[in-house]
Amino acid sequence: MVSVPVPVPVSVPASVPASVPVSVPVSVAVLVELVRSGTAGGHVKCWERFAESAARLPGPGSGGAGGAGLDLTVYFLGRRGRERVEPLSPRVRFVMLPPVLSTAALTSSDGAEDISDLAPWHPRLAALLPRHDVWHLTHCFAYAATAVRLARRGAVRPRVVGSVHTDVPALASVYARYLAGRATGGLLGDRGAQWAADRVGTWLRWRRDRLLRSCERVLVPTPEGCEELSRTLGADRMALLRRGIDHERFRPDGTARARLAREYGVPVDRPLVLFAGRLDASKRVPLLAESLRLVRERGRSVHTVMAGLGAEAGAVRRALGEDVTLLGVLPQERLARVYAGCDVLAFPSRTETCGNVVAEAMASGLAVVLPEGARTTRWLGAPGRDGFVVRRDDARGWADALCELVDQPRLLDAVRRRAAATARDAHPSWDRVLAEDLLPVWWGVRHQGPGAA
Repeated sequence: MVSVPVPVPVSVPASVPASVPVSVPVSVAVLVELVRSGTAGGHVKCWERFAESAARLPGPGSGGAGGAGLDLTVYFLGRRGRERVEPLSPRVRFVMLPPVLSTAALTSSDGAEDISDLAPWHPRLAALLPRHDVWHLTHCFAYAATAVRLARRGAVRPRVVGSVHTDVPALASVYARYLAGRATGGLLGDRGAQWAADRVGTWLRWRRDRLLRSCERVLVPTPEGCEELSRTLGADRMALLRRGIDHERFRPDGTARARLAREYGVPVDRPLVLFAGRLDASKRVPLLAESLRLVRERGRSVHTVMAGLGAEAGAVRRALGEDVTLLGVLPQERLARVYAGCDVLAFPSRTETCGNVVAEAMASGLAVVLPEGARTTRWLGAPGRDGFVVRRDDARGWADALCELVDQPRLLDAVRRRAAATARDAHPSWDRVLAEDLLPVWWGVRHQGPGAA
């Protein structure tokens, strides 16, 4: 069994109000019950970036400000039979714990779905949590259930906070529909599969809200999300947790297009439309594929690039043929180069709580096309100028929007330039979000007195 480092005493960050006691640093456990890998989704990447920012904060005796009073452990799900610690600094580390009841057996053959842990209790995590002052829940399965049960027992008195990163009920509903179809060989039919999917989504929404009721503070990425959850949890518990952007990694690159042709055989003599994410119905990939088929049917010469895996990959290939390049899942460094080599990001998903892919594309100088009313549109500073919003949210409406962009090269170039400018001027870095959104919450709840059971 791997020894997890004990929190290191350090000094208090300047972002904490002067009234907060400064004698004891805050030790935070962030619970991310998903597998960490180079191709993991946005939930995992978000906490990797926050941890990297925390590791850059000044250490003891430096005299610097920001977060020297923080000791951070991010718990990810690991592989069976193996526990592993990866230090980022003396005060920041990743810990990968083996699952108790992994969902790996339920995933499809392409492995596009996130793997979590369905166990009601995780003994190893329960043994480690008491050393931390603040327990930060980010999901609604084994890690969160263990933390809430342990806190309610009253043996330890932690401060419990939570954050919402993914619309888990919506995603699970889509995957339940796929699983129902596979498990029964289609015997349930569309209505039966949808009934099963709706039941799963309803149950998970109830479970998520039940766990969040145990949190003193709940952080969500948008004001709309705050308003939605405040009706269940109370407005006094809600706080905003924005998403950051790595401006060094995601930026325009004039050499990236030629690299796309060289490395992946992508034709570069026509506009390139990118999609990045799971290739399944949760991201509305069938709608996008149909809209791109209509674009081609109207005589426009465009090529589609898709980065990701999922159940709809085969259908996309059949619909678009030679006019699509499927890259599979890419690590962040390679994905950044793919972004910079394309012209348009078409992202019809409505299940995102925030949609980092949109921020990354804008920072890379792409014109983004998004559905009206989606939470991803909050990345836009001036809709219609730094990105397009599709009001007629069907395949024909999406085809109209894409044709408008590719038919007017000067408009496309102008939107791309404005997107990059919005990202540069308005989208915060991960360091800034850590300092302004996370540290005040962690320190604030830590020093409010005894935690609630």
